[in-house]
Amino acid sequence: MLSLAIRRVLHRQFNHTPKVIQQRKICIATQLLSDKMFVHRDSKDNNVDTTFEFTEKSKKRAEQILANYPEGHKSAAIIPLLDLAQRQHGWLPLTAMNYVADYLDVSRMRIYEVATFYTMFNREPMGKYHLQICTTTPCMLRDSDGILNVIKSKLGIEVGQTTKDGLFTLSEVECLGACVNAPMEDLTEKDMEKILDSLKAGSKPTPGPWQESFYIL
Repeated sequence: MLSLAIRRVLHRQFNHTPKVIQQRKICIATQLLSDKMFVHRDSKDNNVDTTFEFTEKSKKRAEQILANYPEGHKSAAIIPLLDLAQRQHGWLPLTAMNYVADYLDVSRMRIYEVATFYTMFNREPMGKYHLQICTTTPCMLRDSDGILNVIKSKLGIEVGQTTKDGLFTLSEVECLGACVNAPMEDLTEKDMEKILDSLKAGSKPTPGPWQESFYIL
């Protein structure tokens, strides 16, 4: 009898008329190599044989930086020394990270943890001009997607790519801290075209907001 009762319960649970429920679509941004931010893969430009060493000028600056920290706390200089290495080399190869680790006498893993956490550190070769486009809510509402499409079309690259001449690298980023001037910085599609033409010609575009906007704060 117990077995019969169980079969009846299961029959009612699994053979009832299905209800139609509304499905909600979940939209996510396209992920370009989801592990790109924290995994190193050897390439012809970035491997253990890539040459890196501080120049005499950089060594002098490194000593000045270290002088800002108490004895025994050299590890506090990890971020400024990684920044120094990137400024010297243009980006941050694996050997530069290893060099900073040895310079500060800390484990290489501590350096990797910092370099992979902060997006300010570029662990791949970058173009001369790094175009960073904010596409979060305020900028998106002010047509940052249109500006992004202008760059893609005019330069023939996608997000995360560099032009063949090594002049431009395109990145899609989070808030750049100027929402009041969205899209960062008060640009239109035509403005973006002018900026790209100016950079290609070797000129320096005017910094700051490009539109005469007035805000009541």
